[in-house]
Amino acid sequence: MSGTEPLCLQKTHVDVQRQVRKAARALGRHGFTHAYGHCSQRLDEAHFLVCAAKPLSMIGPTDVGRVVPVRGPLPDGVLGEVRIHQQIYACRPDVGGVIRAMPPKLMTLSVMNQVPRMVHGMSAYFYKGVSLWNDPQLIRNDDCAARVADCLGERAALLMRGNGSVVVGESLSDALVLNWYLEDAARIELACLAAGKEPVLLTVEEARSRATRSGRIFERMWDYLTHGDEE
Repeated sequence: MSGTEPLCLQKTHVDVQRQVRKAARALGRHGFTHAYGHCSQRLDEAHFLVCAAKPLSMIGPTDVGRVVPVRGPLPDGVLGEVRIHQQIYACRPDVGGVIRAMPPKLMTLSVMNQVPRMVHGMSAYFYKGVSLWNDPQLIRNDDCAARVADCLGERAALLMRGNGSVVVGESLSDALVLNWYLEDAARIELACLAAGKEPVLLTVEEARSRATRSGRIFERMWDYLTHGDEE
């Protein structure tokens, strides 16, 4: 953050830095990431802030995220798969936050080439479906990252075979909540598979109706996931 920036912009960056750190620590604390994973918040149409390049649970109050251009080379020291964030922000102006994580139950489903289905209230928020990227390789070039973004399409989540997930939201806080919802959907999917029973699926109409934000639905989950955070 440059000292020549207007005070209001400096304050915005400070607030976003804190938000990114809190989301990162929540992802690590609740087991959605381990040594690997990253999250980001859009700053404007041309830039976003990505968390420090370290295990998310180890990010402290003094760790500073990096400002990354939506288009152009990654700055030195930024993790290679942050290209995924770039490509999503470039083609999805509705997206304000991106999470690349390794949730264990989603990882289990991914190696079966399966995605969680709409069966309960939490999974209803994915009424557009969950995309499946059928390739276990790391995303280390722009062309591949662009194809991941294309595979995600207009959906909120993408499962990568043997390689975790990508979840997007209107903001990073929304993406964090949706990340928890998706892992909970995977938990139920695996429980049904273990029981040898087919769940009753929600219709698209039922899911659209259930996917409400009233009653501080997302805010309460954010409060739960970040409770006790050091900042």
